[in-house]
Amino acid sequence: MTDATPRRPPLVPSGLDLSGRTALVTGGASGIGRACAARLAAAGAHVVVLDRDADAATSAAAEVGGEALVVDLADPSGIDRLALDADVLVNNAGLQHVAPVEGFPPETFALILRVMLEAPFRLARLVLPGMYARGWGRLIHISSVHGHRASAFKAAYVAAKHGLEGLSKVIALEAAGRGVTSNTVCPGYVRTPLVENQLAAQAAAHGIDEGAVLDEVLLARTPVKRLVEPAEVAELVAFLCGAGTSSITGTSFSLDGGWTAT
Repeated sequence: MTDATPRRPPLVPSGLDLSGRTALVTGGASGIGRACAARLAAAGAHVVVLDRDADAATSAAAEVGGEALVVDLADPSGIDRLALDADVLVNNAGLQHVAPVEGFPPETFALILRVMLEAPFRLARLVLPGMYARGWGRLIHISSVHGHRASAFKAAYVAAKHGLEGLSKVIALEAAGRGVTSNTVCPGYVRTPLVENQLAAQAAAHGIDEGAVLDEVLLARTPVKRLVEPAEVAELVAFLCGAGTSSITGTSFSLDGGWTAT
């Protein structure tokens, strides 16, 4: 006699529950980082907002019932002195400079790589041992469509994001089978101060009015003609922390309005 009753798959909770988890979000005082801090806190995580702006970090942390950690990620020794432990690390902090290669200040190039590539590496070094010991961890690196595509006048930013893609994959391989995943989230242009501050620089570089930069430069290759909202990025970050994601690692998720499809 056989059981003809259809077997349903095990139920997977639809809501994200990070109760008892600690999430560290870099650049968490504004833009994408602030949205990620709010989303992870809403899921029950204790959020540490890491930022170099003390007032903004304190404000963002207070909004989510978390704590502020004031650190300049351009200072490697300052990072190494931190006593960090986290279940979720969101590497988000970044900066931008727009200039042709021959006019790109080498010190600015080095600064961008320190903040956007070396700092994620150093932070990962600090939190991975605890994640391994607990058998669970999520490293989510906010990369960019520029981790897969290049744009003129952004040598340092593009180089850093390409490097971050590679770093994430290496961590994924090393962490495989230990309950820890590493992935990148790659938005197109997001409605953040970082993007808004580019308008004047891009207008000067291309010799056009600021009003034309959004359509003719920033979104020129994007079929969906709007900026990505920070909350959209935060929702994908939250998904990667949720149930059923233990096999999602070493990969890259695009929120680019179809840019990389063109």
